[in-house]
Amino acid sequence: MGMSLKKSRYMKISAAVAAVAALGLGGVAPASAAPGNGNNGKGNQVNDAGVLGAHLLDQELNWEDCDFGSESLNERFGAIPGTACADVTVPRDWHNPTDGNTITLRVAKTETSKGNPNRQGIALVNPGGPGGSGLPWGPAMAERAPELAESYDFIGFDPRGVGESTPLECTYTPDPDADIWEDQKAQTEACLENPLTPYITTEQTVYDMDFIRALFGEEQLSYIGYSYGTWLGSWYQREFPQRAHRFLLDSAVDVSRDGLQTTWDLQPRSRDRQFQDMMLPWVARHDDEFGLGTDAMEIREQWEAAGGTRSMLGQMVAGSFILPAMYNTADYPFAGVMIRMFLKISAEEAEAETPEEAKAQLEEVVAQARAEMPADQVAAFDRFAARGMESVENRGRIAEAVKTGDQVTFSGTFSAIRCQDGQWNQSKGYWTSWVKDLIRKAPWIGVMMGPSECMYWPAQTSMPKQPGGAKAQDAVIIQTELDAATPYEGSHRAAGVLRNTSLISVDNEGSHGVFPYGSECVDAPVREYFLTGEMPDEYTLCEALPLPMDTEAHQVAGTPTHKNDIKITMRTEAVKAANRITEAAMQRELLDSRAVVPSVEDFLNR
Repeated sequence: MGMSLKKSRYMKISAAVAAVAALGLGGVAPASAAPGNGNNGKGNQVNDAGVLGAHLLDQELNWEDCDFGSESLNERFGAIPGTACADVTVPRDWHNPTDGNTITLRVAKTETSKGNPNRQGIALVNPGGPGGSGLPWGPAMAERAPELAESYDFIGFDPRGVGESTPLECTYTPDPDADIWEDQKAQTEACLENPLTPYITTEQTVYDMDFIRALFGEEQLSYIGYSYGTWLGSWYQREFPQRAHRFLLDSAVDVSRDGLQTTWDLQPRSRDRQFQDMMLPWVARHDDEFGLGTDAMEIREQWEAAGGTRSMLGQMVAGSFILPAMYNTADYPFAGVMIRMFLKISAEEAEAETPEEAKAQLEEVVAQARAEMPADQVAAFDRFAARGMESVENRGRIAEAVKTGDQVTFSGTFSAIRCQDGQWNQSKGYWTSWVKDLIRKAPWIGVMMGPSECMYWPAQTSMPKQPGGAKAQDAVIIQTELDAATPYEGSHRAAGVLRNTSLISVDNEGSHGVFPYGSECVDAPVREYFLTGEMPDEYTLCEALPLPMDTEAHQVAGTPTHKNDIKITMRTEAVKAANRITEAAMQRELLDSRAVVPSVEDFLNR
C-alpha cells in the first residue's frame, strides 16, 4: 500500500501523499449501481465492457517502443518478445460511456505465448498503490515468471489517473496558519474542482481492464495483483465473474470489506511490529557488522535515547529509509547501517532545530553509510539512498510552499481511489482518538501519523458483494507474516470469508509483494494453478527464506495458523516492552527544558 505519513511536529502535511477531498462533489458523480450487462448468447447475463464501449472497439492502436523511464529498462524489457506500448481510449464514465467524454490509458503488451498450443490468454498485472504505475509490469512479469510467460501474454498498464495515462492533478495554495484539519479540507476542495475526480475509482478501473480484454479479442482475463492491486483484482472478479480466469492476490488487503479503511487502520501497527520483532533482532544478530550490541531491546533503548522518531532526523531516517526496507527485506543491510549512522550523528551533534539542519544531518548519515558499503553494494545503496532522498526533497518542497504561500500541484490519485472506494469514518473525534491510540500503542510510527484525509471525502462506490454459487470465482492469496503494508490479519480474514480461496502464508517473512518468491513451497502451487487451474490446498504454511547475512530463517512474533486462530498479535510482548522504553524516553524529555513534546491535541490543532 502507499505510504501515508502525515506532517511531523515540524513540517506541514505532504500534499503529494495526502490529497484529500471535501464535503461537496465536483463534476458529475457516477451512479451507485454497476454500469451494465452484456449477454453471452445463452440467455445468461455477462458483464462486458466491450458491449458498453462498443463504439470504441474499432479504434486503431499505434503500437510503438515503450518508455519505461530509463535506457536500461527500455533495453531490458524491450528484449521481451512482442513488447510494445500504445494509448487506449476509454470512456471517462462507464456509467455513461457514450456521453462523448473520454480519457486514455497507456498499455504495454507482450507476446511471449505466441505459437503455444496451450496458450491461456492474457494476464494483466498491477503493482498497487493505489496509484502505482503498472506499465513496466507486463514485460517485468514475463521476465520474473518465464514458465508462465510461455502460456500467458502479460499486459502492463497505467490505471486511469496514473503515470502516462490521463492524470488526476490537484492544485491548492497552503495556508501557513491553517491546522491539519483545515489543510486537508483545502486539499479536498482543490481535488474536487477537477472534473475527472469522481471517475478515479476502482470500479471505473475494472471496466477499463475489461475493455482491454475485449479490445484484445480475449474471452477471459487472468491477473496478478500486489497490495492495493489485490483490491483491484477482487473487484474485477465480482463485476466480471464469467470473464475472470486465474487470479493471484499477493500481499492482500482485506478484500472482504466494503472499503479500505480497515487495512489502513491496521497498517501503522504492523510497521511498529516489524521494526521491533524482525528488523532490530536482525541488527542484533549482526553485531559484527553494525556494532550496536546483541540485544534488540538495548538497540531500541539507544534509538529512543537519540530522539527516535520524535526528532526531525529520526523521522527522515525512519520514513524514507527504514520503512522502505520493510517492504523488501533484501534492503535490511541498508536500513541497518542507516540506523547505526543515525545513532552516531545524534551522539556527535546537537539535535536539529529546523528542517534544513535535519536535512544536512541526513546527508551526513547517508554519506557515512555509503562509505561503509562494500564495493559490490555501493551501486545498490546509491539507488536505495536516491529514492529516500527524493521523498525527503518532496516533503521539503511542500514545507517551503507553506512558508512562501506558493501553489502546490500534486497527484490526487492515491487519495481519490482509497477514499472514494467505500465511506471512511467522518468523525473528528474518531480520528483524534485514533492518533492518540497510535501514539500510545505504536509510537515508532504513531508520531508521524495524523487523521486520514478520507474523513472529508464522500465515497463514490463500495466493493461489490462476492457472487454466490458457480459465479464465485477462485483466487490464490499469498501473505507474509509481518508484512508492514498489508497486515497478515486482513488477508487471513479475507481468505476465511471469501469462497473458493486458497491462502499461502509465509512464516517469518516481512517483505511486501513476493511472487515469485524463490521457494517451491510458495511458487510451485501458483505455477500449477496458472498452468492447469488446480487450486492449492485451502491453507499452506511455508517457511521464509533467510534474511540477508542470515544462514537460516529465525522465528519471529509467533506462527500463523489457520484454525480460526492467528497466533501472532499486533502488540507482541517485544512491542509492548519497546513501547515502555519509548514512553520512558518521552517522560525524560518532558523533564528536559530543552525538549518540547506536544500533546496529541497540540499536534492536531497547531
